[in-house]
Amino acid sequence: MISFEDLNGFQVRLSFQQGSFSIESKHVLVLAKHNGKWLLTKHPKRGFEFPGGKLEKGETLVEAGIRETKEETNVDIVNLEWLAEYMVLDNIPFCKTVYIAKVGYINEERTSFETEGAIWLSSEELTRSEYLSFHMKDDGMKAILKKVKEIENKWND
Repeated sequence: MISFEDLNGFQVRLSFQQGSFSIESKHVLVLAKHNGKWLLTKHPKRGFEFPGGKLEKGETLVEAGIRETKEETNVDIVNLEWLAEYMVLDNIPFCKTVYIAKVGYINEERTSFETEGAIWLSSEELTRSEYLSFHMKDDGMKAILKKVKEIENKWND
């Protein structure tokens, strides 16, 4: 388990083991790469970030990840795999599940009204962009990206 303070000053606990928290996850975050570039979206206030959001009534976390990614980027994702979960000790604590996914279909037409659509960044651009959302810069995201790299290295062995 990794503990850190996010850039908003809240304590966060990150785990790469399922069921680590007593709070049920009702939020998702999806990391997907295609042709060596990460799929992000540009939130109008926060900046570049991975797609994600809140679970809707009757939805599973996987369904929410697929829906949120489509709504925010107009990209269809497939083969979601559980990667991590983290709990933010906000005024009302919440838990978010992190998935890795494969890109299924990219619709180039912009249809999203929640964000400014899909943004594709290389790993280098992801670490250097001045437009990253606050939570893309914290220790938790660094740990998540490190874990994804370890998984990618195993796939390439």
